[in-house]
Amino acid sequence: MGRNLFQKVWDRHLVRMLPNGKAQLFIGVHLIHEVTSPQAFAMLRERGLEVAYPDRTFATVDHIIPTDTRQRPWQDRRAEEMVVALENNCRECGITFFDVASGSQGIVHIIGPELGISRPGITLACGDSHTSTHGALGAVAFGIGTSQARDILATQTLALDPLKVRRIAVHGRLQPGVYAKDVILQILQTLGVNGGLGYAYEYAGDTVENMSIEQRLTICNMSIEGGARAGYVNPDQTAFDYLKGRPYVPTGDDWDKAVQRWRDVASDPDATYEDEVSFEAAAIPPIVTWGINPGQSVGVDEKIPDPDALPEDKQDSARRALKHMRLAPGTPIKGTKIDVAFVGSCTNGRISDLREVARHIKGRKVARGVKALVVPGSQRVRTQAMDEGLHEVFIDAGFEWREPGCSMCLGMNPDKLVGDQVCASSSNRNFIGRQGSPKGRTLLMSPAMVAAAALHGEVVDVREVFDYDSTG
Repeated sequence: MGRNLFQKVWDRHLVRMLPNGKAQLFIGVHLIHEVTSPQAFAMLRERGLEVAYPDRTFATVDHIIPTDTRQRPWQDRRAEEMVVALENNCRECGITFFDVASGSQGIVHIIGPELGISRPGITLACGDSHTSTHGALGAVAFGIGTSQARDILATQTLALDPLKVRRIAVHGRLQPGVYAKDVILQILQTLGVNGGLGYAYEYAGDTVENMSIEQRLTICNMSIEGGARAGYVNPDQTAFDYLKGRPYVPTGDDWDKAVQRWRDVASDPDATYEDEVSFEAAAIPPIVTWGINPGQSVGVDEKIPDPDALPEDKQDSARRALKHMRLAPGTPIKGTKIDVAFVGSCTNGRISDLREVARHIKGRKVARGVKALVVPGSQRVRTQAMDEGLHEVFIDAGFEWREPGCSMCLGMNPDKLVGDQVCASSSNRNFIGRQGSPKGRTLLMSPAMVAAAALHGEVVDVREVFDYDSTG
């Protein structure tokens, strides 16, 4: 009987089973940032411990870094203190730190893949919910808490409950104007935000196989929003082509050996799963969230649901969501007015996202009264975009062109909603207060949908306002 990728990687990294039933796993790569790591290092010092494998830990600054300036010290004293702590910890422990001066700073889940630190068949952990992103390259990646970060720094291992695996297959061709973001939002809408509890998600099917790595990264990024502990795509030639030549990837004979190992780790044709679900790509429309979790969404041409018509376990949450969002059941989501448009985040801040937005907004203008931002996910993405002249397109259209960082994905930096502003966002969470204001309202959608909303001042259907060729 064949095995899936998750089972293979788990078994290869299993140190032992602990008396409490958890598995102790060796963690191949540990990524850290400025928000959760200071406490973990402090815990080490309290116990007189050292970092066991500093060469397996990589750091960057992303969550609290301002995107409108790089001048130090920052106005936010607490943010400055966190970064100073990270700088000191990395220097004292011999940890590689991708700071602003390195030219490789960026959101942790963007720089990992683009530097080749994230690779097939490894275990990876980071003190951030969306660490599942790295599964797009065939890694098994876990978001962890501060005490778990301490454990990895001290032992390079992590205690985890064993997981089941659900195979989610998407078949067929996506409609023009439908993107990877719409695919994962459709999956979350169907399976629910708790549907993946106790599971790792394996994304498969010819739709996923035909996606670029950056599209796969978007899908895996939001696995956690469905309750899954991890999400991944089997490594294939697309992944190998993406990785070849990146700074932390083997070269020469070592490259050939690595590719063979990566091929072997993919799920066997006769692999078994605890559950399997299928979606038809052609049936997926552009998706917009209407509520306060990523599973509360509808197609752009659909109406906001009546809570009374939903399953009983979803009704209270829907009522609370509509009250907060000030939306009425039975009304179209299309036409909802926006105040802010945000393109960026670890979900959709890559070069392909920026290119797609730029090609549609060129020669157009942001609607009056809309604040629009484009925030590249890393310094490398920003440099590449500027080399291609994309920043000029954004600026000419009325978007603010920013420095790399998490920005408006979460309210830990100066980029926040004000009052009850409505934001069309390409990020991953629409929780109450997520974007910095307890009254702020967030509509999740693809970057192209965000761009269209920015130009029109309201939610519109990209298929009606942008030109798409036969490939979408």
